Amino acid sequence: MAHPLQLGLQNAASPLMEELIHFHDHALMIVFLISTLVLYIIKVTVTTTLTDKLVLDSQMIETIWTILPGIILILIAFPSLRILYLMDEINNPHLTVKAFGHQWYWSYEYSDYQDLAFDSYMVPTNDLTPGQFRLLEADSRMVTPMESPVRLLVSADDVLHSWTVPALGVKVDAVPGRLNQTTFIMSRPGVFFGQCSEICGANHSFMPIVVEAVPVQYFEDWSTLMMEEA
Repeated sequence: MAHPLQLGLQNAASPLMEELIHFHDHALMIVFLISTLVLYIIKVTVTTTLTDKLVLDSQMIETIWTILPGIILILIAFPSLRILYLMDEINNPHLTVKAFGHQWYWSYEYSDYQDLAFDSYMVPTNDLTPGQFRLLEADSRMVTPMESPVRLLVSADDVLHSWTVPALGVKVDAVPGRLNQTTFIMSRPGVFFGQCSEICGANHSFMPIVVEAVPVQYFEDWSTLMMEEA
């Protein structure tokens, strides 16, 4: 989760988020270099005492500032396209989970397990226990096995929502009447928090997302217990 005064992105919990962080750093360095070059040119232009009223154009300068931006765009576009294709790649998922947005809570269905479905509501502030986070903790977590490809199907029952977990690099719009999908792999165990990222009404900020990554054996035990309770 994010912490106070945090400037950077959250630590990656999936290979996709690691790629996004690397791309962010790559693009940021290019921005810094361009900004430094532009500031230097402005400084030189303002402070120089050299003038030549007979110079009307320069083919060399025209060529440089036409070709150089094209090269920079290529350096940004290729890594960006690579990540876009990685985000759309869904090959033989080990688990499929359906997430449905409601005003104002999430419901989850595990397609590979019969009768494994539940609603996830935000824990009210008065019911929080020590160590739990206000506006982020849910009464039922979405539990997934780590190091296993998970396919997530997202939709909504009423209005637009958005299922977002920054540490996983996942943000999927939940649109009524439409089924969107994405995939992720949890690279380490832990509890990862997210929130609805599409303004959906008065309680938009009160429908958190909590994903818990556990080893496969623990996930099997949890799923068996949940089906028995159902």
